[in-house]
Amino acid sequence: MRPMPAQVRRGTVRPGMALPGAVTSSDEDLGEIAVAGAHGGAGTTTLAALLHPAWDLGVVQRPGRGSPAVRTGGRPIVLVTRNTTTAAARATAAVNAVGWYGERVAVLAIVSDGMPEPAAASYRFQLLAARVGGVVRVPFIAALRAADDPAQADLPRRARRSIAGIRAEALSRGRPGVHYDPHP
Repeated sequence: MRPMPAQVRRGTVRPGMALPGAVTSSDEDLGEIAVAGAHGGAGTTTLAALLHPAWDLGVVQRPGRGSPAVRTGGRPIVLVTRNTTTAAARATAAVNAVGWYGERVAVLAIVSDGMPEPAAASYRFQLLAARVGGVVRVPFIAALRAADDPAQADLPRRARRSIAGIRAEALSRGRPGVHYDPHP
């Protein structure tokens, strides 16, 4: 199931109307990615904007009876978390929730808050590395603090490399046994 903008869910958009941020055919050539947060404030929406075309799934919820934590439609999952001890614990819970219904996190994106990572967080992320497809660290990006639109921010080279690394890892690892074809 493809996540829909709020206007579509409420029925205020009719068929044929253009949606803001709609994915174009040239965007589909890049391959879509599902971006989910391990917790609030992880940077999910910002990362989804930088990884365009990507679906911002919000925070991973604990799966209910017969209801998976996330619905990706075959798109690889990028799980976003901050680099704190509490965030590492939430990331572990999110990986568990995603795995409950046979999904797998393709990339764990660990976003720096600009401070040194606590040892306990580093240890938890090391343990998680074996349970996800790949781990990519995203540096603190000061330019995003003043940007109205993250996609228009002037990113440092290290940040651009991290974003490119997340996309490459996600599309190369995806979900085992599932091939997402952007052109069905």
